[in-house]
Amino acid sequence: MNLDDLDPVIHAPKRLAVMAILASSTADFRFLRDHLGVTDSDLSKQMSALERAGYVRPAKTRGPGGSTWYRITKTGTTAYQQHLAALNSIVAGPSPGR
Repeated sequence: MNLDDLDPVIHAPKRLAVMAILASSTADFRFLRDHLGVTDSDLSKQMSALERAGYVRPAKTRGPGGSTWYRITKTGTTAYQQHLAALNSIVAGPSPGR
């Protein structure tokens, strides 16, 4: 178990929830906001942190009712999988004999 393997960008609960959603599908801003139960400004701040890290990529649709859709990047998928492995290691505890 190595706590340094936890990704501080992903570890924040709201960002971890976003990554869990995006690991299996794309999602729009409205869905993420409603699913997480956060304000527009809070979600915008969380998504900006994930974008700066290169973990998600936004795509804006134009026209009436346009929205912003997000998808996880290859870098984001790798970081998310490594973060989950670190969490699982912590939860599993030390191996017998230690």
